Amino acid sequence: MACRTTAGAADYLVAGLTMLEYRGYDSAGLAVSAADGSTAVFRTTQRVNALHDLAKAWGGPSLGGIGIGHTRWATHGGVRVANAHPHQDCLRRLSVVHNGIIDNAPHLRAELQQLGHVFQSDVDSEVICHLVEDALATTGDLLEAVNRTVQQLTGSWAIVVLDGETRRMVAAAHRSPLLVAHSDRGMFLASDVSAIADWVDEFHILDDGDVVEVSDELVWLRDGVAVDAPDPIASPTQASGRRLDAGDHMASEIDEQPEAAARVLNDIGSLIANGALWRGLGLPRFDRLRVVACGTSLNAGQVIGAGLSRLGGLAHSVVVASEAAGSVIEPGTLTLAISQSGETADVLRAIDESPIGTPVLALVNNAHSTLARKVGSVLVCPAGPEVGVAATKTFVCQVLMGAGLVISALVASGRMSQTTARALVDDLAQTPERLAAAADSARLALPGVIEDVRNANGFIFLGRGAAVPYAAEGALKLKELTYRWAEAYPAGELKHGPLALVEDGTPVVVVDDADPRLVGNIAEVSARGGRILTIGQPGSRIEVPLSKHSPCGPLEAVVPLQLLALNLAADLGFDVDKPRNLAKSVTVD
Repeated sequence: MACRTTAGAADYLVAGLTMLEYRGYDSAGLAVSAADGSTAVFRTTQRVNALHDLAKAWGGPSLGGIGIGHTRWATHGGVRVANAHPHQDCLRRLSVVHNGIIDNAPHLRAELQQLGHVFQSDVDSEVICHLVEDALATTGDLLEAVNRTVQQLTGSWAIVVLDGETRRMVAAAHRSPLLVAHSDRGMFLASDVSAIADWVDEFHILDDGDVVEVSDELVWLRDGVAVDAPDPIASPTQASGRRLDAGDHMASEIDEQPEAAARVLNDIGSLIANGALWRGLGLPRFDRLRVVACGTSLNAGQVIGAGLSRLGGLAHSVVVASEAAGSVIEPGTLTLAISQSGETADVLRAIDESPIGTPVLALVNNAHSTLARKVGSVLVCPAGPEVGVAATKTFVCQVLMGAGLVISALVASGRMSQTTARALVDDLAQTPERLAAAADSARLALPGVIEDVRNANGFIFLGRGAAVPYAAEGALKLKELTYRWAEAYPAGELKHGPLALVEDGTPVVVVDDADPRLVGNIAEVSARGGRILTIGQPGSRIEVPLSKHSPCGPLEAVVPLQLLALNLAADLGFDVDKPRNLAKSVTVD
């Protein structure tokens, strides 16, 4: 993030970085102009709010209104102050913040060291400072120096360079999000508009290859040629700034799931059974679906794809985005790219590498994200801001939006009658009430469950059929929040290897949607001393009526699975909103 204001840059930067902390919180830092022409640098391996105390304790010249800041998710180099951004050149004149990965950093570092540059960190980003330093010595112009520098880089970057001597500021972007905005408060740059939404009414997005000088006016270069700034985009409402006052974000976001589900259904409910939702996307008829996603979005894609096959008899495949390279796309295939942030680097790369002409539909929670701008057709989930790093309500919204898409597409193509579709939509309409009931049931049962599993080192999650993706999502949530190993399997796979993991007391969480085959699988676990924790039908440890005929499968099961992970992590003393080693928006691949 960066700002050019009349005063108080540190305050703006800390406030904005707090909103961006979900992108990484291994370390954070600021570089702020000072009254004597120097640049004050503050860095910490604590959370962003520690920067406020560091700036407040500053005993040097008064701090000005120009500065840059960063909150880091470590890719290169360990978590230590020397590796925190901003980084500086040898003369301490230039300060740089960088999102992304510089793939050719080792080669560039070696060349720069041979030229006499001294590095202070282990991170790839520091090469940018020294490259700009060399180019500036030759050109005498910061804009041209940054433009020359990015031509030497390979990888991904959103860069802001601050020249402490001239107070000039230049930004550049390639395969990493960056936007710039102007208001009566000043100029602002950020990787996500939520960081600056309280201060601006509109913003411009940098495209790949753009280099922009941020002063009273924007000087915009595209591929080295001066162009007009792109058309501005209206900033979202300012509610996101107040969202941080909620305290325990993940718990609040789990509670918001019935409301979020109702919002999705209110938006698209009338467009499903008549096929209007699908027809409005302007996409060709398809005969098979290819889902590309990562993490929780991958599990949502599993639900959506299985629903299509179950309801319409159409083939589907689910591709882990980071492994999508080289996958064969058959004629008549629609690619559904799912990303909560719309900035997931693995998904973006997979779309870039898809054959030209392949129809792609994006399912995102951010209408202005890179993924949404990259493809021709977009469905936006109205989940609202999600601050907790572990996805909850965005998963529910993705599944519901995907189910509506599937039904609408089947109706529009004549593969499903409107009568059948209306019955399915009526079932979906019960989702908010079912989610709320599932939360109530889980909260009653969980204290005893937590007591039983507190000391367990690992968990197995099982399901059958439509319940399998939910078992996978439950295992993922437990890993993310409790740092215990957790593996999910189709229950029928137990006897093909995973049963070897079961010993006396091993917790085995079963999403029990009354599939008759589960009885034998549960018996196999019990015979080996496993601790059975069923979620579902009457008699389960956590009784939650699970949908039998919903196009989403047993969606209600996700709530007790989320709450199990949340409550166990809290009991163990872990930060449920910011689990270790993770970031919500994964912008590197």
